[in-house]
Amino acid sequence: MTDQQAYKLTDIGVNLSDSVFEKDRQQVIENAFKAGVERLIITGTTEQESEQAVELCTQQLSTLYCTAGVHPHYSSQFTSSTRSMLSALSQSKHVIAIGETGLDFNRNFSTPEQQVFAFEQQLEIAAETSLPLFLHERDAHKKQTEMLTHFRDHLQGGVAHCFTGTREELYNYLDLDLYIGITGWICDERRGSELFNLLPDIPADRLLLETDAPYLLPRSMRPKPKSRRNLPQYLPYILEQAALSRAIDPYQLADQCENNCERLFSLKAAS
Repeated sequence: MTDQQAYKLTDIGVNLSDSVFEKDRQQVIENAFKAGVERLIITGTTEQESEQAVELCTQQLSTLYCTAGVHPHYSSQFTSSTRSMLSALSQSKHVIAIGETGLDFNRNFSTPEQQVFAFEQQLEIAAETSLPLFLHERDAHKKQTEMLTHFRDHLQGGVAHCFTGTREELYNYLDLDLYIGITGWICDERRGSELFNLLPDIPADRLLLETDAPYLLPRSMRPKPKSRRNLPQYLPYILEQAALSRAIDPYQLADQCENNCERLFSLKAAS
């Protein structure tokens, strides 16, 4: 990472309510700010963690935002009371998107039928609240795009979080007016080379950056951290790798991604 003046960045996907941050959460936040990551968007993955995310935001008003949703892995837990709770949470000024929601037919921790039901419920909440979507998808692209297309006229866009798909899948999401979230996957010389080469195909006004911490530690980091835990303070490594792929100055890319973030999530209006 450069030793120059820090970039100004927003990490659009941090699992800050995860138990791995229990002992040093405040320090993790402060270290992110010192690295130029001035805003963190906490990912809501269950009803409980969405509530926790909102609570964390209330403790640090000007720097934290969050999403509210149920990850497809936990779709079996989605009930009418879950929908009511998410609808209520969505009214908080800290909640700027509905999710993490979508479909994951890879491991099927919840059945495909349960996932489709939970996703549809959250699509309806997004339509009702005019909030964008924070989307997860794995091995379910066809069904997910079908459902998004059905709701498209009622949605305020969204982001394909942690995108690792093909060129065809990328263009399908772009055709649905979605933004594309890029993680440390592009820093992985084993698995991320295809995505690294695909990055220039993402329009400049649709690109967003995220760590998905504590997951997906950037493998290009030198020296390598002793811990395998990813942190939001490492977002500049992802920025610089993305800038390298696009042959652009990282400061220019940082400014573009910030503009994109503010546009999609209406952050200036929310602050």
